[in-house]
Amino acid sequence: QVQLVESGGGLVQAGASLTLSCVASGRTFGDYVMGWLRQAPGKERDVVAALSGSSRNILYADSVKGRFTISRDNAKNTVYLQMNSLKPEDTAVYYCAVAKYGLLGRRQNDYDTWGQGTQVTVSS
Repeated sequence: QVQLVESGGGLVQAGASLTLSCVASGRTFGDYVMGWLRQAPGKERDVVAALSGSSRNILYADSVKGRFTISRDNAKNTVYLQMNSLKPEDTAVYYCAVAKYGLLGRRQNDYDTWGQGTQVTVSS
């Protein structure tokens, strides 16, 4: 069973940048499609970005295209989410997760094995 630990969240002003990290346990990290999802208060958990094990296949939500970059370092069992030009509407708890079926999905139900989440708050 993979365990995931996110870090890097915080309180920033609009326009700032943050980089989230997610460290995974286990020796087969490079086989997993990894995703970043976020959940704002009172809203559903949405997929922000996902990345295949080889980093060849990537998807982004339309709302973050051009501002967020997902990447991974398989040697360090870590996936990153670089977030630039942050907006107040990016405020949420951010989770990393493993894709259920090895596919880059756009739905919460396409992922399981969640981390505990890290809070990102963007002030205007």
